[in-house]
Amino acid sequence: MRCADLFIRCLENEGVEYIFGIPGEENLDVMDALLGSKIRFITVRHEQGAAFMADVYGRLTGHPGVCLATLGPGATNLITGVADANMDRAPVVAIAGQGSTHRLHKESHQILDLVNMFEPISKYATQLREPEIVPEVVRKAFKVAKAEKPGLSFIDFPENIAEAVVEGKRPLRVQDPLPPVAPEEKIAQATELIANARCPLVMAGNGVIRARASDALKHFVSRTGIPVTMTFMAKGAVPRTNPLSLGATGLAAHDYVGCGFDRADVVICVGYDIVEYHPHLWHRNDEQKIVHIDALPAEVDEHYILEVGVVGDIAASLRALAERVPPRSEHWAEALRREIDQETARYADDMAFPVKPQKILWDLRQVLAPEDILISDVGAHKMWIARLWQGLSPNTCIISNGFAAMGIGVPGAIAAKLANPDRQVVTITGDAGFLMNSQEIETALRLGLAFVILIWTDSKYGLIKWHQDRRFGRDSHIDFNNPDLVAYAASFGARGFRVDAAEDLIPVLREALACGTVAVVDCPVDYAENMKLTEKLGELVCPI
Repeated sequence: MRCADLFIRCLENEGVEYIFGIPGEENLDVMDALLGSKIRFITVRHEQGAAFMADVYGRLTGHPGVCLATLGPGATNLITGVADANMDRAPVVAIAGQGSTHRLHKESHQILDLVNMFEPISKYATQLREPEIVPEVVRKAFKVAKAEKPGLSFIDFPENIAEAVVEGKRPLRVQDPLPPVAPEEKIAQATELIANARCPLVMAGNGVIRARASDALKHFVSRTGIPVTMTFMAKGAVPRTNPLSLGATGLAAHDYVGCGFDRADVVICVGYDIVEYHPHLWHRNDEQKIVHIDALPAEVDEHYILEVGVVGDIAASLRALAERVPPRSEHWAEALRREIDQETARYADDMAFPVKPQKILWDLRQVLAPEDILISDVGAHKMWIARLWQGLSPNTCIISNGFAAMGIGVPGAIAAKLANPDRQVVTITGDAGFLMNSQEIETALRLGLAFVILIWTDSKYGLIKWHQDRRFGRDSHIDFNNPDLVAYAASFGARGFRVDAAEDLIPVLREALACGTVAVVDCPVDYAENMKLTEKLGELVCPI
């Protein structure tokens, strides 16, 4: 068979459902081989959109998302999206066509050294130089992408290798190793430290979501009575409605949850990754002891020196500790929890216009079910989502936080809807991030998908203005103009809605969610709340 046919059989063997990408001259044989495959090729409008789709698909399913581009500019267009996946620990396999190996040694049209270009943002990057190695390369790419910590595998596929004939080769059997169980000695050490703590606090990270260990974490928290906070990327690992939940942590400013870290003498970091929230922001007291519960040893950092490291299967470690750590009769952070609850609901009845960020998030939570999915683009709105969105179920709030790449919102919603067709999907994006990949609305409509794009409009790069105002008291070069977003949506064949008053937000959201197609909601936002929050947190008096 052709090497390209063998390659597609290997992808099928890995359970690939979708390939997101754009055809090109140097992947003609691969595209032809897909005609006889059960894999569905999703033709997108920009390679960056394809990479973001693979990124979010990997985050939501735990299986590597796959994206494909041609050589040269097609491949370089993948970089932002796959770099986001690699730093946000999403399993992705990216494939790029390449010119014939006969011209790689010299200057030639569109030829770049793609392996060396992708290597710094990949766990594994290689080139297929012989047809016979396809089964090994594909198997390794998926195994490495999926293994902790998940990330990017990149395959450079020259056109003459793709069209070559190969005999006697077939896909390799899929084998994914199970994580080992933590040593008994470490479980005992952690048990003693936690049992003797005055004010222990759990900080859950995205590793809990990846390990599908949310149930074990909920059991541990409920059984021991220890309060829990979650990083932005771990929202919903313990429902915000749990009486022991202190919500999310991750702002550089000293927020209410920071008061809990100030009081805690033992912090139990479960599936925590320092790329999410640097330890110097919460570990300010040398007397505070750290317990590290994860599948891998801790990163080296002067602010993250462990008292105990419990390395192994996260769920198994939590279950073992839950049975040994004696339960607590008092919730030491109860007063802090009440303050956080009041903060979350403070603007529920605020009818000011433009709509306050707090009000938008409160109203959206009222119309979405616990299992529905929110995709956050990057901008000032992300900080409000991270702080106030009440995650009720694991992996239902997708935030780009390690790499924090603008433009993920619309393509991310497409991937979320493909992965979870029976759930409602909403992406919140700013007017800046929206136009970075709004062309993928056409992709969504062509696929017959239905989701809501909720745009917070202020005609500014709002997050940068926030930083400028905080640092200099003035802003610089952050203004732009928008098209008529309702008419823009209609030009694609989507539905467009505009929020003209705060009391209209819930009815508009309900209509948009029920309309059965892509819905774009233009919602003017009052970002004067940004600096008000900065000032408030600067004067924060801890309630405990």
